[in-house]
Order: sequence, then structure tokens, then C-alpha cells
Amino acid sequence: MSEMYHVSSNPHIRDKTTTTSIMLDVILALVPATLFGIWNFGVHAALNVGVAIVAAVAAEWLWQHFTKQKVTIRDLSAVVTGLLLALNVPASLPLWMTALGSVFAIIVAKQVFGGIGQNFMNPALAGRVFLFLSFSQQMTTFAYDGVTGATPLKQLKDSGEVTGLMDMFLGTEAGTIGETSALALLLGGIYLLAKKIIDYRIPLFYLLSFVICMILFGGHGFDVEFLAAQICGGGLLLGAFFMATDYATSPITPVGRIVFGVLLGILTAVFRVFGPNAEGVSYAIIFCNLLVPIIEKYTVPKMFGAVKKKKEA
Repeated sequence: MSEMYHVSSNPHIRDKTTTTSIMLDVILALVPATLFGIWNFGVHAALNVGVAIVAAVAAEWLWQHFTKQKVTIRDLSAVVTGLLLALNVPASLPLWMTALGSVFAIIVAKQVFGGIGQNFMNPALAGRVFLFLSFSQQMTTFAYDGVTGATPLKQLKDSGEVTGLMDMFLGTEAGTIGETSALALLLGGIYLLAKKIIDYRIPLFYLLSFVICMILFGGHGFDVEFLAAQICGGGLLLGAFFMATDYATSPITPVGRIVFGVLLGILTAVFRVFGPNAEGVSYAIIFCNLLVPIIEKYTVPKMFGAVKKKKEA
């Protein structure tokens, strides 16, 4: 034979997708929620977004520079972490607290464990929980149109009555910078699904299992208005489309993603109904992030033709 063929081990699939392109798509998908949050809450929201992103990128650069690692800020993962953190905090949060949350997310939840792809929990959510535990008063103070008050989901939990469902869908309400507009988050989620950046299984089974659980023990039965309010409020859509689908902290197997989504829905419903907090999304995602190794252990498909060895007597 005159031609020599290059033989290599599988897999042989090649894709032009890169970490940078994926992160850019996530940023583009978050643009509607970000712009609406800035329009909804004003200049301080914009400042918090900017500070969170700058602090995240700076923290990653400084850590990698002084630990003599390859600087990877150009992959935009730090930008995504800072942006997600900003969308998960109130617009009124002091800027230095937002910056501290970004530094914690990058250094403690990401870089200490080896950087992108090595972290065991979503860095932005880790930063949010850190801020919530450290500055609970500031993290639970929400103002809209000059009036400080509870979020619609908190009001629903306290009174049991749905108020302003259309406002919850559009986003003209109190809440964190990026969680209020269900419409903007849905647009971003559809974009990610259309671009095949995320798999439909996690958000679909997350939302589906959550709705089923709320019907069973939410106290309102099959009340469409109540269920719609629960879906639109509390950052559920932000978590389902943008944080639960994080590549590094979610299962890679199709069945594992279904199990992961179902567990997320159950835990979020349990936290909302029986817990003191009206939200529950952040804690559900972080807890399920810890279960990913176990989920993957039992959902990895067996190789065709593989036979389990018998133990010798």
C-alpha cells in the first residue's frame, strides 16, 4: 500500500466548540436578564454587575499569576461567574460585599480545587451562599421603586395568596438583579437550548419534578396560578437554565442528568414548603452538586460485551 493511514484511539468526533465560545453564548443568553435588571433597579444594579465581573476576573488573574499557573481569564469563565453572582444579589448590596463574594467564588470555590472543570460546586452559587451566611440582612433586603419589602414569593409563603403574577412574569417586582424577569430568563434559556449549549434534560426534569412535588405537598393542589408563581419566583428559572446546567458540576450521562434534575426539583420544593426560606434553589443545586459523583457512578452505561468478573473463592 502506498498510502499510510494515521490510526488513533477513540473518540474521533471533532468539534469547533471551545470553552470561550460556550462562555460567550452563556453571557449572550444572560444579556436579557442583565439589561432588564439594570433597567428595573437602576444604576446601583449596573455597578454591582460591573464590580462582580471585574473582581472575579482580577481574582482569577492574581491567583494564577502568583501561583505561577497559566492565566486563563480569556476563556471568559470568570466573567460568567461574576455575572451570575451579580444576578443573584440584591441591587442594593454594598459594592464591597459583591466584590468579596466574587473573590470567594473564584478563589475558594474554583481555583483552590484546580480551576475550571475541577470545582465540585457552582462557584457563583457558592459565592451567593457565602454572602447570605455572612451578610444575611443585606442579602435579604429588597427594594423596588423606592419601597423596601418582601419578594412576591416570600409574600406567597407568608400569606398563601398569589399577588402580581404578571409582574412576576415580566419582572417588575422586588428581588435579586437577575431573578425577577421570568420572560428574560426564558428567552436566555431557549437560546442556550437552541444553540445546544445545555441539555434539555436537567431544566425539564427539574421544573417537572418541582411542579409535581408542589402539587402533592405544596398545600394548593393543582392551582395553576400558584404553580406559575412558584416557577416565576425565587430564581428557579435562573437556577434551572444557567446554574444547574454547569458542565463541571452536573452529570455527563443522559440518565444521570434526569436523576439530577428530579432530585433538584424535589429538594427545591421541600426547602420552599418546609424550610424557613421561600427560595431554596441555591441550596438544592449545591447539595445536588455534591451527589454528582454518586449519580454518575450508577448511571454510566456498561460497555457493550463487558462481563463482570466473578470473585474468586
